[in-house]
Amino acid sequence: MRMRFCLGILVLLAGVVFTHAAETIPPRPDRYFNDYAGVVSPNTAPRFNEQLAEFERQTSNQVVVAIWRKIPSQSSIEDFTQRTFQAWQLGQKGRNNGVVFFVFIDERGMRIQPGYGLEGALPDITCNEIIRDAVAPRFRANDFEGGIGAGIDLIFKAIRGEYKGTGKTVRETGTSQNNNPAGLLVFFLFIVMILLAMRASRRFGGYRYTGVGGPFVSGNWGGGGWSSGGWSSGGGGFSGFGGGGGSSGGGGASGSW
Repeated sequence: MRMRFCLGILVLLAGVVFTHAAETIPPRPDRYFNDYAGVVSPNTAPRFNEQLAEFERQTSNQVVVAIWRKIPSQSSIEDFTQRTFQAWQLGQKGRNNGVVFFVFIDERGMRIQPGYGLEGALPDITCNEIIRDAVAPRFRANDFEGGIGAGIDLIFKAIRGEYKGTGKTVRETGTSQNNNPAGLLVFFLFIVMILLAMRASRRFGGYRYTGVGGPFVSGNWGGGGWSSGGWSSGGGGFSGFGGGGGSSGGGGASGSW
């Protein structure tokens, strides 16, 4: 009976680990502007990145853009973006003043999602207006750079003045938050699964534990795969992004073109 109980727990934990692995969200990027779909020119991408970094220096608000070919998940756009925001921890801890502008090219979908601290300045209706009136028309004309630029400018306009900046980004101050509770939970469950398997093997006697292959497979986050930045700046430097420990309540708006 104890053997069956241990095997039952093992199966349950394996299911949890594999399910989480299938829904693993992309790692936090190291910069503000991330074009994994390749729709923005190599000259424009660094300009967007520096514009977003300078905005954090001036206001302390963190705005990140992430463009994929497809949603890197089987969940809805709202669920994926919420979990991604929480994992990336945009905005300063206590202020929660982050915004993510998500775009999914092949699925013709996008979403603007603010943190708790910016929901007043950037409510759902404003996010919807930015998508519907400024971004979508340009995307329909295949002007992705123009649409993204218009979206960034209007987000800036809506949230500027909510908080004051320090002249430095979170990463430049060396206070970036890197904790990921979900990842730690999966690691803990994986260790428990290995220990249970080793205990079960000793009870049977005829089987010896020789190693376990990890359930995680490196993700292919959109066309061309995942890279740390999504574009190359030609060897020059760039302003790096670091999450500040903020969170989001799931506000914002989704749209299409």
